[in-house]
Amino acid sequence: MPSAQALSAQTLPLFHLYGDPPNGRAFDFIHIETIASRSSVHDWTIRAHRHGNLFQILVIERGGGDMTYEAETLAFRAPTAILLPPATAHGFAFQPQVTDGWIVSFTEDVALALGDRNGEAVARLHALAGEPVIPLDESGEWQRLAALCRDLDAERFLAREGYRLAMRGLLALIAIEVARLAASRARSGAVTLQPTDATLDALRKLVDGHFREQRLLGFYADKLSMTVDRLNDHVKRATGVTAGHLIRQRVLTEAKRQLVFTAEPIHQIAYDLAFSDPSHFARFFRKQTGTTPQAFRDQRNA
Repeated sequence: MPSAQALSAQTLPLFHLYGDPPNGRAFDFIHIETIASRSSVHDWTIRAHRHGNLFQILVIERGGGDMTYEAETLAFRAPTAILLPPATAHGFAFQPQVTDGWIVSFTEDVALALGDRNGEAVARLHALAGEPVIPLDESGEWQRLAALCRDLDAERFLAREGYRLAMRGLLALIAIEVARLAASRARSGAVTLQPTDATLDALRKLVDGHFREQRLLGFYADKLSMTVDRLNDHVKRATGVTAGHLIRQRVLTEAKRQLVFTAEPIHQIAYDLAFSDPSHFARFFRKQTGTTPQAFRDQRNA
């Protein structure tokens, strides 16, 4: 895995598919390829990057490696599935020559078009991807997923009559299967997929778009046509934390990204994130993480 120090010399790239220019207009997009087909031409190393509007599901059939996920490094080995929601910083160092499986990519509009129940299951992946690596057992879990991926790849390649409808159906089956497996391994032990919360989804999108300049909950409550108290109560019931906590965590995620993946001075990161001064940023970061921005950067660059 490329070190954070090596990555800090450049900003975190934004791609459509890895190596391709970003495409903010991508719509109704479903793509599948083998892990080896793209990673082998990059020496089995996919450097840290983001996708603006692509959700990805990886099914690792053989091999393994290390994954950069935001500012963390996670090890994985086959058989396993990996969930990557849009805009998440990620990268891979696959075990050369021996690693293979599938990468399924699709735009969020495809998830919404899958139908009520299927759409709920796919949207649920956003929440379940908080722990992105899902080890699979030998009871047939990974074989079922791999078979669905092979069928999806065949539909894409052959492009027979009705192939787009077939691809949607296969994508729904893949997403539902992965969501079930992820839910069954969640700390709660829950196996039932709950419907996605529309208010929470809307809040997350607003926060993603405005977290730099807007930290006050009143701004988001107004946008959602709710009172502050009502929005806070709703978020607390849905997630167990306050709406303010979600905003702070989004700021913290961006701070970690910039500390790890860029060489920007810490005072510049503070101003970029709209803190009044670097000391205010340092106090915020220490309160949320228990360490200073410099110590966090040093630890990740070691």
